[in-house]
Amino acid sequence: MSAHRTAITGGTLIDPGAGREGPGGVFIEGEKIVAVGAAPAGFMPDTVVDATGMIVAPGFVDLCARLREPGAEFKNALASEMHAAVAGGITSLVCSPDTDPVLDEPGLVEMLRYRAKNLRGPRVFPAGALTEGLKGERLTEMAELRGHGCVAFSQADAPLHDTQVMLRAMQYAATHGFVVILRPDDAWLSKDGMAHEGQVAARLGLTPIPAEAETIGLLRILELARVTRARVHVARLSTARSLDLMRAAKAEGLSVTCDIAVHHAHMTEMDIGYFDPHCRVVPPFRAQRDRDALRAALKDGTIDAVCSDHAPVDEDDKALPFGEAEPGVTAVELLLPLLLKWAGEDAVPRAQALRLITSGPAHALGMPYGRLWAGGPADVAVIAPERYWKVTPAALVSQGKNTPFAGYELAGRVVHTLVAGVVVHSE
Repeated sequence: MSAHRTAITGGTLIDPGAGREGPGGVFIEGEKIVAVGAAPAGFMPDTVVDATGMIVAPGFVDLCARLREPGAEFKNALASEMHAAVAGGITSLVCSPDTDPVLDEPGLVEMLRYRAKNLRGPRVFPAGALTEGLKGERLTEMAELRGHGCVAFSQADAPLHDTQVMLRAMQYAATHGFVVILRPDDAWLSKDGMAHEGQVAARLGLTPIPAEAETIGLLRILELARVTRARVHVARLSTARSLDLMRAAKAEGLSVTCDIAVHHAHMTEMDIGYFDPHCRVVPPFRAQRDRDALRAALKDGTIDAVCSDHAPVDEDDKALPFGEAEPGVTAVELLLPLLLKWAGEDAVPRAQALRLITSGPAHALGMPYGRLWAGGPADVAVIAPERYWKVTPAALVSQGKNTPFAGYELAGRVVHTLVAGVVVHSE
């Protein structure tokens, strides 16, 4: 029996990784792309996807999302978040290890991958825990975890106080060619913090988190990366000074990449307003000059990727006073429209913007996704870039409805998502 054939025709191809932008189609047989641009001779599709007036792009690669399984299924079932991801055009999703129990054993990684594989959703790539239980004391068996499907190793948001442990982790990762994902933070400076150290935190009486908590943490990471030559991906930067440090590290030739969460390109400390718990995030929304610096760094290429930092929170855990509310936003379905909103406001070409959620993040972790090429995986997003929609709880597939963008009208909707040649989302 021959493999199913699909033709996506009539759209504008945008493949930032290949430098391709223009009219053309994507032609799929089974799980692979067989041609991009023009149909191969004799190609007879079983299914035709009409993309007239739309953008045809590689499926998106999201470097940070919390699926809450194992351990917190009541907060959001794995199925709902998988469906939300593909509704947002995400076809490759890196999940954080801060589950319960922590993803520090092969059996837990296998269980998550098995459950995800049996759902019509994105490819799920676990980031294994860097230390046992994320306690920052003993390294996990990284080689064994890698053998069971972990694409990188991370502490998530758990502190790693012991610099000796971080050094040993980077040395081990460098020896085996593993990528280490670290969010820079000096846990002593950010301890018990709720909001950016500035006028808003002072006025509202919120325990502050100074920008130096991030920059001091980043300096430690970069110095150890320099010593070990490890491949390090710095996650969710939020300050202007951090971007200066990253530019210098890249100019020096260190093997470092970085990302930001998409909501940090739009929100500032001022959006907390009168204690809005939907603006309780980690790292916190910073000053406007930091937000503007992030946007400039997206434009000049300092930042390699934009992630959703998806963290759906139970409604009861958000409907609390700001200091008690659980941090996090639901974001997989807002990744594209918020990226396009920034691109429109800052006059950035769509191809340049889409690189940040396709080939950029894929390259950061050495993943063979985020591009369209003959022989490559048939992961595709068909986008209606001018289609407006209002962000409401009812409009979100995710079980988590916690977003500071509720009520916003945004442009950009994913109409079709294909993973391994199968249509897993269609409007």
